[in-house]
Amino acid sequence: MLLEIARWLSDSHIRAFGVVEYITLRAVLACATSLLIGLVAGPYVIRKLTELKIGQAVRSYGPESHLQKNGTPTMGGVLILISIGVTTLLWADWTNRFVWVVLLVTFGFGWIGWADDYKKVVNRDPEGMSSRRKFFFQAVIGLIAALYLSFAVSVPANADLWPLFREWVLSGFTMTLPDQADLIVPFFKSVSYPMGVFGFMTLTWLVIVGSSNAVNLTDGLDGLAIMPTVMVGSALGIFAYVVGRVDYSKYLLFPYIPGAGELMVLCAAIAGAGLAFLWFNAYPAQVFMGDVGALALGGALGTIAVIVRQEIVLFIMGGVFVAETMSVMLQVAYFKYTKYRYGQGRRILRMAPLHHHFEVGGWKETQVVVRFWIISMMLVLIGLASLKVR
Repeated sequence: MLLEIARWLSDSHIRAFGVVEYITLRAVLACATSLLIGLVAGPYVIRKLTELKIGQAVRSYGPESHLQKNGTPTMGGVLILISIGVTTLLWADWTNRFVWVVLLVTFGFGWIGWADDYKKVVNRDPEGMSSRRKFFFQAVIGLIAALYLSFAVSVPANADLWPLFREWVLSGFTMTLPDQADLIVPFFKSVSYPMGVFGFMTLTWLVIVGSSNAVNLTDGLDGLAIMPTVMVGSALGIFAYVVGRVDYSKYLLFPYIPGAGELMVLCAAIAGAGLAFLWFNAYPAQVFMGDVGALALGGALGTIAVIVRQEIVLFIMGGVFVAETMSVMLQVAYFKYTKYRYGQGRRILRMAPLHHHFEVGGWKETQVVVRFWIISMMLVLIGLASLKVR
């Protein structure tokens, strides 16, 4: 909205407002705006959540030290979504198709998380929505986004979507997508793998849904999930700026994706909103993110990574999220296998997800959080190095 106002003022011979056209400036302003919104609205949101008795119901089988967190206001992810939504509408280009698809995925997954959190709070059920039902809604949103992005990243505008889709259908569903849709292998100059529509859709679906659940699994300690999200989101903003410019993308050997640069503004909004939330979520947390925030942020990161063609880099930079997810998968699989094989389930870790393993092993909560932050920072730097180290 402010971009359109600035354009109108610039066209009215007030040329100073033309500077708002620069994505980098709007990204800085977006970060500051979302941070300010979060800091100002945070106390009010926490107070309202407390008045409505929307408190966290702690799982009985978790670490004993977490029992004291029972009753802490949850669904604080609403604050993050408000900050991101308002800021993006203020500073982003409303005509940009990628901004809207990321927002729709973000708020779609946020709705799923809200429904899950609501059930936890109203029914006092720590488990919330059933896993199957939650996964079904995630799968539907992920599938719609995957279908759209399969063609959107390959064409410069939505007007070109239908001709490309029609060509794919007439080819008997065998047509390969343009080079922009190739799977890029980081740290190599010219290693990429072409994917057909079905391959692209499958990968996109896995990245979006997987990222959403990975962030959700990581959100188990005060401040643990939000800081890596801020760092990964900020790094993806840099990638978005690069692939959205003809000159930078050509120099750094990345595909040029028209319109992707505008996602830098949205990434900046995510970073600012995340930092504002961390102010209240730092140990001891005044509010928890809840599924409404974790699922939404994970979905946003996955969608942005697909658009800027950095799925593998997301896997690297989000290594903490990946490790947390793998720890749960391995723990469950090994428990079921040993129960079937020996009649009694056994565990690989003391407790899953991974952060609980270290907690039970004697690390303090703050130690786990800060050390995971440090690991995330290192992984993000490795991911950013792939911009030039090729």
